[in-house]
Amino acid sequence: MALSSSFFSHSKIDHIGKKTVWNGAELCNKLIVRNRINNLIKDWSFIRGSRVLVKQKVMRLSSYRKPSPVYTSLLSGSQIASTAFTIGTTSVLPFYTLMVLAPNSDLTKKSMQSNVPYAILGILYAYLLYLSWTPETVELIFASKYLLPELTSIGKMFSSEMTLASAWIHLLVIDLFAARQVFLDGQENEIETRHSVSLCLFFCPIGILSHVITKAMTRTIKENKQDF
Repeated sequence: MALSSSFFSHSKIDHIGKKTVWNGAELCNKLIVRNRINNLIKDWSFIRGSRVLVKQKVMRLSSYRKPSPVYTSLLSGSQIASTAFTIGTTSVLPFYTLMVLAPNSDLTKKSMQSNVPYAILGILYAYLLYLSWTPETVELIFASKYLLPELTSIGKMFSSEMTLASAWIHLLVIDLFAARQVFLDGQENEIETRHSVSLCLFFCPIGILSHVITKAMTRTIKENKQDF
């Protein structure tokens, strides 16, 4: 009987010990969960939302995202427009330099008689025009009810860098062609054209006007000399 009673007492003690250990572990788990809930409540603001720690995690995740195809295409288009702008601008400068600094040299005369620069710039312009063309381009050009362009629609069309680059090449070609005509007319009629050619590079209509005035003044001076 003593042996059996001791056995039952030991089993009872073990059961109580296990129950105590289990209650202690459960209490620890509850404390851990409560601490986590308290930390979450502290890190949360009903005005600002989650704090900077959460935002930093979101920013880290977003920073590793791959760039979208749309962003890549826009970047490559911007690079093409910038490169075309630089190439077009630098390609016309030698011709203006020859016409201003060496107007009577054989190299300048041969260069001005060549149509190669206009063909190259024309191909570059056509390529940029192709890249910048969208289904809305025609609607923007003929925006008014009289099928005429409007200032607001043209401004919207030129909001694209590719369209701006194509327009710049367009201006370079026209300005160089006008400067060449001024130069050739000056060579034929023995008129000073360096100032007019320089104006054609930046202000083409003013350069043409300058040449017209210079030509009229030169003719008047020659006629007065003949009278004397």
